Amino acid sequence: MGSTSKYDDAIALDGWIRRRLRMCYWKQWRRPRRRIRALTNLGVNKRDAIRLGLSRKSYWRLSKTLATNSGLSNAHSEEIGLISLRTLWCGARFIIRLRPDRHLMWT
Repeated sequence: MGSTSKYDDAIALDGWIRRRLRMCYWKQWRRPRRRIRALTNLGVNKRDAIRLGLSRKSYWRLSKTLATNSGLSNAHSEEIGLISLRTLWCGARFIIRLRPDRHLMWT
């Protein structure tokens, strides 16, 4: 298993975490009126917010819609403190490439 497949796994996990976070927000908002208000406060078009807020589809399915993704974007996730696995992966790979000859020495 190469490092590329591990990178792909990290990216897939990062996407899953973000979608799960959007689903949890959607579930937390409970009522359609609160969902519509929250989406419009996040910058979603009023018409799309109403259409999405009144939908009876599952939380998981609604977490992947365009309106939810634009309202609860990656920038919003960074604002609340979520760290991207992609950024962590690239940073870790960069550090490893900088110091490939360093070894642990026991004294």
